[in-house]
Amino acid sequence: MPRYDYRCRACGDTFELNRPMAESSAPAACPQGHADTVKLLSTVAVTGRSAATPSAPSGGGGGCCGGACGC
Repeated sequence: MPRYDYRCRACGDTFELNRPMAESSAPAACPQGHADTVKLLSTVAVTGRSAATPSAPSGGGGGCCGGACGC
């Protein structure tokens, strides 16, 4: 389930909520009970191996998946 960051305009607290994407734009009250909050834009860090690592199979054309499918 996605985690969304919010900031309360009344007290300035920043807090997180786990909620379904369908409820991402629904109002969110801060932990102090204030209703005037805004959803913050957050960055995403993805770690792990990618198709461009030296251990990736060589030979493809570098298409949609970095050459792994041979396109």
